[in-house]
Amino acid sequence: MITFFIAVALLIVGYIVYSKVVERIFNIEDDKPTPAYSNSDGMDYVPMSWWKGSLIQLLNIAGLGPIFGAIMGALYGPVAFIWIVIGCIFAGAVHDYFSGMLSLRHNGAQYPSLVGKYLGKTMQTGINIVSILLMILVAAAFTAGPAQLIAEITPIGFLTAVIIIFGYFLLAALLPVNKIIGRIYPVFGAILIFMAVSVGVALLVSSHQVPNLTFSNLHPGELPVWPLLMVTISCGAISGFHSTQSPIIARTLKKESDGRKVFYGAMVAEGIITLIWAAAAMTFFGGTGALAEAQAAGGPAGVVNEISTSLLGTLGGILAILGVIILPITTGDTALRSSRMMVTTLLEKGFKPAKGKAMILIGTLVVTVPAFLLSTIDYTFLWRYVGWTNQLVATVMLWTGAVYLLKNNKFHWICSIPAMFMTAVVCTYIFYAPEGLNMDYGISMISGSALTLVIIGWFIRKIFTHRKQDKRFTKAA
Repeated sequence: MITFFIAVALLIVGYIVYSKVVERIFNIEDDKPTPAYSNSDGMDYVPMSWWKGSLIQLLNIAGLGPIFGAIMGALYGPVAFIWIVIGCIFAGAVHDYFSGMLSLRHNGAQYPSLVGKYLGKTMQTGINIVSILLMILVAAAFTAGPAQLIAEITPIGFLTAVIIIFGYFLLAALLPVNKIIGRIYPVFGAILIFMAVSVGVALLVSSHQVPNLTFSNLHPGELPVWPLLMVTISCGAISGFHSTQSPIIARTLKKESDGRKVFYGAMVAEGIITLIWAAAAMTFFGGTGALAEAQAAGGPAGVVNEISTSLLGTLGGILAILGVIILPITTGDTALRSSRMMVTTLLEKGFKPAKGKAMILIGTLVVTVPAFLLSTIDYTFLWRYVGWTNQLVATVMLWTGAVYLLKNNKFHWICSIPAMFMTAVVCTYIFYAPEGLNMDYGISMISGSALTLVIIGWFIRKIFTHRKQDKRFTKAA
């Protein structure tokens, strides 16, 4: 039990202390107008209060990620607490802060545009494709799950439920950000927090004992912690999907100092939610073996329902349904909204005739149609391909932040060290995972390490090149 309390306390201290360190290194400028004012368009660039932005950001980046991911990651045992705490403070929250603040500094630019500016046009082209694909997969996966549950508990059929959900997606993607997202998402964000806190309090006052820290791998399937845990638990530790969502809120901030509360703060809140659900999952069933059986029987949604209903009664059942149906839908719609922004930016370069609302409609349809078609296939198949793509996007965003800091002669290590770590994760994972090359674990470790060293060598070369240019500039001056 004490491990859980220490983990929560560390996340809170991380926000109070380390977020200020990150903010100081970034160097905020509150005297400059933000894109919400300078680019005001009544659609995406609309000023909003920081507290409303924080709740929307939390809901955008969270959905069911910190619940389902935590439940699947709990199979590894209390070692998951370490990853959530360290990953959230030093990688995930830093990633979210830079993805949001760099967008704000560049007139609300989308994630691929930021990548292009600091990592080059070739990387931008690749990450454009990967990012849009990721968001289409997320939208599809976060539609299939709720639609299946709706079909089980109501007379509405699966396909009809999918059509209804996508009808809502179209409205949320096409209407101004303050019409639907700005009005109802703070309420849903509050529900997400209330749901997690209620489960946490009920767990603590019950007879269940949250296990204390052990470095042993308790996974019943004997799957290795490295690098699988770092991909299984993404939301709550670090998630590349967040970098595609942060520009939505970056376009609404009233001043730069709000960024720490909105971007870093929302990530820490998600980390705490993830800790609660990980603790509940590894505790409620009496061990990771029984948890694995519960997941095999009803999936993560069944685990959420059983824990919520048992600990909270009727209220728990209502919260479970709200969580499993509403929360993933609200992540899916913002995924389509941000992918619509990216597609629109691409189309505007080569498709001049369409402008304004026509371009918005075309961009929305381009991403909605494939997401709709994918949502009708197996949910578990979709989810397998979300994980690695998600962490690849996160890794590239951290390198983007590192190069930005390097070019501006700032302390780049706050981004480059977690970037190196995540590079090792995604490189090793793609060699080992079944959806990757499915190679032997030992060979995967060697191959992943070799590829990681190559990428680190690229960054070291950038450091030396920058220093030489800096010296030349100093001599010339």
